[in-house]
Amino acid sequence: MTRTPIWQAIATRLRDEIADGIHRPGDKLPTEAALATRFGVNRHTVRQALAALATEALVRPRRGAGVFVTATPTDYPIGARVRFHQNLRAAGRSPAKQVLALETRAPSPAERDALGLTEGHVHVYEGLSLADGQVIALFRSVFPAARFPALLTHLHNDPSVTAALRTCGISDYTRASTRITAKLASVTQALHLQISEGAPILRTSSINVDADGTPVEAGLTWFAGDKVTLTLSDHETS
Repeated sequence: MTRTPIWQAIATRLRDEIADGIHRPGDKLPTEAALATRFGVNRHTVRQALAALATEALVRPRRGAGVFVTATPTDYPIGARVRFHQNLRAAGRSPAKQVLALETRAPSPAERDALGLTEGHVHVYEGLSLADGQVIALFRSVFPAARFPALLTHLHNDPSVTAALRTCGISDYTRASTRITAKLASVTQALHLQISEGAPILRTSSINVDADGTPVEAGLTWFAGDKVTLTLSDHETS
C-alpha cells in the first residue's frame, strides 16, 4: 500500500481548515516554523504543502509578510457618488473604518489648490478602510477647517465622513474628479495594508463638492492591489 506523502497530508489538512472557515479569506496562515512544530515535520515539508495550496490559488505568499488565504477582490465603484459603507455593503462585505489620526494643520500647496483655499487651516482625517475585518485601503482626507469647525469632533464619535458632513449641514456631495495612479507600496503603507513592501497598490486622488460645486473634501486613498477592483462608471453609486 502506497503511503500518502506527508506534505500532501498537511496540504489536505490546511485545505480542509480553509474550507471549514478556520482560516478565512485574507487571513495570514501560521508561520512555516509554527506549522512545522504543529505537524512534527521540517520546514521544507511545510513549504511543499504551502506550494501545493498556492498552485491551487487557495493561498498567496507575500514576500516578507507570510502566506495568506486568497481573498476575492472587493468591487469598489467610482462614480458620481462614492460612499464607502454603501459600496462595501453592495458588494456583500461588512464595512468598517479605523481612525489613525485626526488633526488640524496648515494645508500643503496641493491641498490648498484642491480645496480652493486662499487662507486658513484644514482638518485631516487619516485611517484604514476594512472589508470583513481585512484592511483594504489606507486613506487621508482633508476638509476646510473654517467651514467645518466641529468636523473632527463628529469624526471622533463616528468615523463616517458622510455622517460627519451631514451633521455639519452637507446633506449631499458628489465626486468632481478622481485620478487613479499605480504605485508600489512604501514601508509604512505596506505595514498598514498588511502587504509586502514594493507590492502594487492603486492610489486615487479625489475631490468631492457640495451642491454649489464648492470643494468640501480632498482625499488620497491607497488600495491594496490584490484586495480591490476599482470599477469606473458614469452612474451614481448611492
